[in-house]
Amino acid sequence: MKRSSGVRVAATAAVSALSLALVTGCGGDSGGSDAKALTAAELKKSIIAQGDVDGYKVDASGKQLPKSKDQIKSSEAKCQPLAYAMGGLAPGDAASSTAVMTTQEKNPTDSASKSLEDLSKGEIEDSLTDAMSLNMTVVGLSSYDGAGAEETFKSVSDAVESCSGGFPVVMQGTDQKLTKITSEKASGAGDESVAFAAVSEDDGDEGTTHVEVVRHGSTIATYYTINLGLMMTDKAYDVPAAVIDAQAAKLK
Repeated sequence: MKRSSGVRVAATAAVSALSLALVTGCGGDSGGSDAKALTAAELKKSIIAQGDVDGYKVDASGKQLPKSKDQIKSSEAKCQPLAYAMGGLAPGDAASSTAVMTTQEKNPTDSASKSLEDLSKGEIEDSLTDAMSLNMTVVGLSSYDGAGAEETFKSVSDAVESCSGGFPVVMQGTDQKLTKITSEKASGAGDESVAFAAVSEDDGDEGTTHVEVVRHGSTIATYYTINLGLMMTDKAYDVPAAVIDAQAAKLK
């Protein structure tokens, strides 16, 4: 993959905050027809905050995230829940929702202590790649009345399979083409979990991002992760377990 277009694909996805893998559904608590959604205030208290995840900064400002569902659209209606999840928005018709951005903190490398003029071209490239090799994860929470959470989770897991060939999406005014949705092993958190990788294409070059969606009773947690440095170098990464575990702990 060419680095220049790979960065462009990745940067567009990161700023727009978008992507998805499949499945291990666990039994557990069902939402149930009598389930009550969390209020907006309760949901904001339930989402991870600064200090909840070791090694990660948590930004609740929402500056980089879509403000509403009107900013994420796809001509493939069945795939829309995946697009929403990749933007940190509620995949279904939620009673309340909220989202934050988490960014992995990195320790400085040896080259970071050198002045720019002392670095070779290769060291500069390696330093930039290393600086960008950090996980950025959009975490979204949405809560539903009745069986809404179960129905929403099913719409996501069904879409992972039915949208495997990809779909077009417009995110915050930017046209993107997701060429492939590939199911991945989910964490098994909550009552049900599904995970997928989303491949986007730009001028023939591909970039991969990762998504997991977890149902905790009447609440759905979505995780969209991008790592620009690893994406550029075609190295594997996934949704950080530390972020999923921290969020799951706050929803117990």
